[in-house]
Amino acid sequence: MASSTPKTAYWQGVRDGSPFLLVVAPFALLFGVVATEAGLNLTQVMGFSILVIAGASQFAAIQLMVDNAPTLIVLATALAVNMRMAMYSAALTPYLGAAPIWQRALMSYFLVDQTFAVTTVRYERQPDMPLPEKVAYLFGVVTLICPMWYALTFVGAVAGTQIPPEFALDFAVPITFLAIIAPMMRTLAHIAAALTSIVIALGLAFLPYNIGLLVAAAVAMAVGAQVEVMMKRRTA
Repeated sequence: MASSTPKTAYWQGVRDGSPFLLVVAPFALLFGVVATEAGLNLTQVMGFSILVIAGASQFAAIQLMVDNAPTLIVLATALAVNMRMAMYSAALTPYLGAAPIWQRALMSYFLVDQTFAVTTVRYERQPDMPLPEKVAYLFGVVTLICPMWYALTFVGAVAGTQIPPEFALDFAVPITFLAIIAPMMRTLAHIAAALTSIVIALGLAFLPYNIGLLVAAAVAMAVGAQVEVMMKRRTA
């Protein structure tokens, strides 16, 4: 049943986004710990999480900084990891593209993996949802997720050394992306892109500074796009 008002859509978004707190919390704690151990001070750690707000690219950048990689490689890797955000934006444009520019600017900032995963499912199930309700729903999803990211990054940076190692916070990273990506493997193009990235990333793991990741991302996107074109031609 479609939401009847933006208010009810907002609270539905809060409820739908809340399960992701189970993985966002340890993910944020882990980043706070890792960034502090890498030598960043509290201001730098928080600036990283607030300005970048993209856990995967933050971890990639921190690791390369620890390895003393060239600045260009750090920036290129972070950008490659975050290229998925451009695809997220393109996928949501048919649903949210008519919103006022100030709303689109805010939504682009809060467009993280969890936001995309939850809103895409809702919009596909309710394509006739009015635009104000779609916008309210998205902001509802991020209401708990993003403040939790900031707060627990701070906790990890301040008290990370006090967290027992047996808690194994690093489990949150793969689980987060498995929870997001697995339900999206719905077409041959998606599967082809995912398998291509895995094979190339593993095959080029010997390259320094995660350069293999850059190559894998570029080739996987090209393969996915080509498979999509072939599927459309076959359908036509």
